[in-house]
Amino acid sequence: MDTRPTLLVIAHGSRDPRHAATVSALCARVRALRPGLRVEVGYLDFNAPRVPRVLERLSAEGTRDVVALPLLLTRAFHAKSDIPAVLREAAVRLPLLTIRQADVLGPSSLLTAALERRLEEAGLRPGDRRSTGVVLASAGSSDPEASAVIAEIAREWWRTAGWCAVRPAFASASLPRTADAVRALRAEGVRRVAVAPYVIAPGFLPDRIAAGAREARADLLAPVLGPAPELARLLLRRYDGAALAHARGDLTALSA
Repeated sequence: MDTRPTLLVIAHGSRDPRHAATVSALCARVRALRPGLRVEVGYLDFNAPRVPRVLERLSAEGTRDVVALPLLLTRAFHAKSDIPAVLREAAVRLPLLTIRQADVLGPSSLLTAALERRLEEAGLRPGDRRSTGVVLASAGSSDPEASAVIAEIAREWWRTAGWCAVRPAFASASLPRTADAVRALRAEGVRRVAVAPYVIAPGFLPDRIAAGAREARADLLAPVLGPAPELARLLLRRYDGAALAHARGDLTALSA
């Protein structure tokens, strides 16, 4: 019998049907990379099944260990408050189920590799790097820690990857917006500007990023990260970290 914890991927959910389709495609890639690992999906809002229902079903089927992995790129409200509250409440109701929350996905070199993959798919050539400024466009958060992380990712990506410049931008909550970041790079004399959405799935805020890129006439707009192979590998890396900590007994389970 497979004794590995079940992987529960926790997505936010969206009214946009492309969101759930993207999450499903990403989880299918994870399953292909790790045959035999049980991978389930639960949503916080808008889509079904919701996280509590998935955990109830797993417990009823005899599952005893779950690694709950937030499908989030930064540690903001959902990772710090929303998801832990949902998991704690489930742990109280399902005392036979051990639930452990894995780390969020970012930051990671695998994410920047996925961003570069998407830029190449949008038409960027390797020789364009030194003349290209990149706008790293995230959904945005009112959490200053999350915004600071995006700014640090932009600095590190510029320092290590050979871009002319890399600047952060945000679709909500924080400034600058995507269009303003594109214009700022133009004003500094950057020859070519590319927008790299630092988001996983399509939806309202990614559409806002795309609109800002078009408004400011960016030269390139990459697709969202989606089911990139690097992202699937990163999910398994976070799962393995939580599962290993569980095996060693040095990760606190969510309990009553």
